[in-house]
Amino acid sequence: MSLTETEDALPAPGASAEPCSAPAPDMPWWKGASIYQIYPRSFQDTNGDGVGDLAGITRQLHHVARLGVDAIWISPFFTSPMRDFGYDVADYCGIDPVFGTMADFDALVAHAHALGLKVIIDQVYAHTSDQHPWFAESRSDRGNPKADWYVWNDPKEDGTPPCNWQSVFGGPAWTWDGRRRQYYMHTFLKEQPQLNMHNPAVQDAVLGVARFWLERGVDGFRLDALNHAMHDPLLRDNPPAPADGRLRTRPFDFQLKTYSQSHPDMVRFVERLRAVCDEHGAVHTVAEIGGDHPQADRRAYTEGERRLNSAYGFDFLYAPALTAQFVADTLRRWELAPGETGGWPSWAFENHDAPRAVSRWSAPQDQAPFERVKMALLMALRGNVILYQGEELGLVQDEIPFEQLQDPEAIANWPLTLSRDGARTPLPWDDAPLGGFTGGEPWLPLSAENLTRAVSVQEADPASLLHFTRNVLALRNASRALHHGTLAECTADGALLSFDRAEGGERVRCLFNLSADPIAFALPAEGEVLLAVNGATKAGLPAYAALWLTI
Repeated sequence: MSLTETEDALPAPGASAEPCSAPAPDMPWWKGASIYQIYPRSFQDTNGDGVGDLAGITRQLHHVARLGVDAIWISPFFTSPMRDFGYDVADYCGIDPVFGTMADFDALVAHAHALGLKVIIDQVYAHTSDQHPWFAESRSDRGNPKADWYVWNDPKEDGTPPCNWQSVFGGPAWTWDGRRRQYYMHTFLKEQPQLNMHNPAVQDAVLGVARFWLERGVDGFRLDALNHAMHDPLLRDNPPAPADGRLRTRPFDFQLKTYSQSHPDMVRFVERLRAVCDEHGAVHTVAEIGGDHPQADRRAYTEGERRLNSAYGFDFLYAPALTAQFVADTLRRWELAPGETGGWPSWAFENHDAPRAVSRWSAPQDQAPFERVKMALLMALRGNVILYQGEELGLVQDEIPFEQLQDPEAIANWPLTLSRDGARTPLPWDDAPLGGFTGGEPWLPLSAENLTRAVSVQEADPASLLHFTRNVLALRNASRALHHGTLAECTADGALLSFDRAEGGERVRCLFNLSADPIAFALPAEGEVLLAVNGATKAGLPAYAALWLTI
């Protein structure tokens, strides 16, 4: 199977050929998987209230299945006051009415499974909503059964917070509560109080939540902000971040998070969670890991066979530029030295928290060729790959005026923080004014530019990014080397990125030009070209071109 972008070689829409090889049948389903992230508020609205819902996901799942991905990851749909749009959970085992009912969720899971898609859902164990019954009981007094379920502490003698920790969304990570006459901790909004995950009873409770969803048929968990879930019990002050010339937009950025996150005891909880998942078979667990030194946590949380399957960080999500050297350095950080053990990486170029990659990494005049080399690079990486809804269409970052912002972080830090809303705008299904997303007023506006990239528009164009994405995914899925092989010979030479993927007797060399200037070289005549993007040949790579070939 091969794919080149010449007029006589581009496959017809949805076409495939005989595979080069097949993924090993004894591999767990998730190893090498491609996962499609769905942000429910913006996927498809079925009741006209302007907000996407679970029934909308079910309605449009055929689009996701046709891409050739293995699984969907659904961002939170749990009962919530929506101060942080579902990441402030008021009932871990309830469906928020804006998204539908438990029957809607069960129907979604059944339909996904019928289409061959696994279902991964978010789990938020670092904090809850302040509207959660656990917190209502915890704050009522200092002697109730849940008094120690959250992180409470007395003020200093002068009445100030217990330590200098700062909130991601601005200001101290401590809020005074008059009922308990203590401060409670919150890494994010003050409406998101921090769970005390050092408490075994809290761990038992959230593991009960995991069991609840596993018994409803989910196939895995994406674990939100997991290394934020355990703090230093001594509440020591964080040290200042070293001066490095970076623009700092929030007080949070002025500290190293030495004591407010990444406590080593979190590994014990990870092992407990893995044991629960193992009771239910081949459940996939992937952790979101950020921070000052995320690689240590990613390695620790995924080491061996008793911890999580995978982890991802913000390496690409907030990178201001995509250069060959940056990619090579990032990939090599996940590679293991002899004798080391570690987990399986996951990679995302976009998600609901980060600006659209095509807008971050390319000039407007270069977006058409760039979005293809970006997709080819993502699908060549060793590990699992995560596609964010609309990435297969090449959606760009929307500009949301201040008066229409919904994102609490952007509102608090305007105008220095780029709004997350710009990557959360509704998915355009057609090029009508509301994009076929809703019959009402959408919760965020759709831009005219993204309407031109709608699903229906690209379905009708065999040369579109949508068709290209399907075909590149088919190549990845058909190749053991690309699907779950090793990474070798990873080098950067100016704008040229090169690495090999290998498994068994199959070896694929992947070459990328991540610049607007052509690169000339002479490759040996032997070897089959599997993928040629933007005019790539064995004699060189034009601007933003890619070449995969067997060795």
